[in-house]
Amino acid sequence: MKKALIALAVLGLTGGAAVAQSSVTLFGVIDADMKYVKTGSLKLKKLDSGGLNTSRFGVRGTEDLGGGLKAGFWLESQVDADTGVAGGGSAFWGRRATVSLSGDFGEVRLGRNKTVSRLHLEDFDPTSFTGLGSVSAVYSNLGSGNGTSFGRADNLASYSLPSNLGGFYGGVDVSAGEGTGTNKGQSARLGYKAGPLHVSGAYASTSNAADSSKFKLTSVAAAYDFGGVRPSLSYTESKYMSRKQQILTAAVTVPLGQGQLIASFTDAKANSTAETSVVGYTAIGDAKLFAIGYAYNLSKRTALYTTFSQLDNDGAARFTVSGAPAATAGGQKSTGFDVGVRHSF
Repeated sequence: MKKALIALAVLGLTGGAAVAQSSVTLFGVIDADMKYVKTGSLKLKKLDSGGLNTSRFGVRGTEDLGGGLKAGFWLESQVDADTGVAGGGSAFWGRRATVSLSGDFGEVRLGRNKTVSRLHLEDFDPTSFTGLGSVSAVYSNLGSGNGTSFGRADNLASYSLPSNLGGFYGGVDVSAGEGTGTNKGQSARLGYKAGPLHVSGAYASTSNAADSSKFKLTSVAAAYDFGGVRPSLSYTESKYMSRKQQILTAAVTVPLGQGQLIASFTDAKANSTAETSVVGYTAIGDAKLFAIGYAYNLSKRTALYTTFSQLDNDGAARFTVSGAPAATAGGQKSTGFDVGVRHSF
């Protein structure tokens, strides 16, 4: 109730339009960590933000229109807890800015948001693409200039299937280029989640800036919950022109004491074309990422955590763990260790 009242007061500053909402909620996460990272011989000690979950705040709400139809909105902004910078240094509502209609038919959503292919990848990464252990560290757009297949997209129109399909779910989205190819794309996802089993597949295609070639991503994944112990396996293949990258991730989450232990191993391989530099493209190579972490729940909203990760590059690869110094040459190792606290509200 307090959250709703606060949110109504905040939105009231914009003209009082929020009073017509059936429900309005102010929510967020503040996450800060002390971090030591190293790439090659370059070392860095820092206070950072988002070691377990990205620090953020937002406002969301729904209005019951009757007959099972609902309208909704969602505005969400990144907050860097170490500096106080809002919006992650880019668009203020860059994490999400959507309006939606939902009912028995499913949901139609318009605005900036994660693509369904990104949501698929997050579901099988125990870090949800965040922090030192994030498998996103080894994903490459292969020089296409477009990473919305494993990220967020502007001008996004999305449709999600209804939730009463016996465990089956899915969605499609299309993003308009509006004069530039770097945001033009489409992705689709279909999955099944019931009881302990979760399987999912996704496909995405996005254009380069000139809209002359497409970056394509295909991914399949599965997980099974053995009463708390949840192993998962995912395989992703990306292509752009003749360049190709294949990524295999094996992960596990295990309840341990008053918290959860996570571990993952990712093997990323690039073909020979991707390992060759050309004008406007920096070559990549093979890489292996190992991560292990533990989050201890002090309450439902507050947790202490620690993570260790190590990324071994091979050949031309210059991948680094989150927050680490940039590699000065291919084949350098990147490692990181952190201790932090996360509080949600």
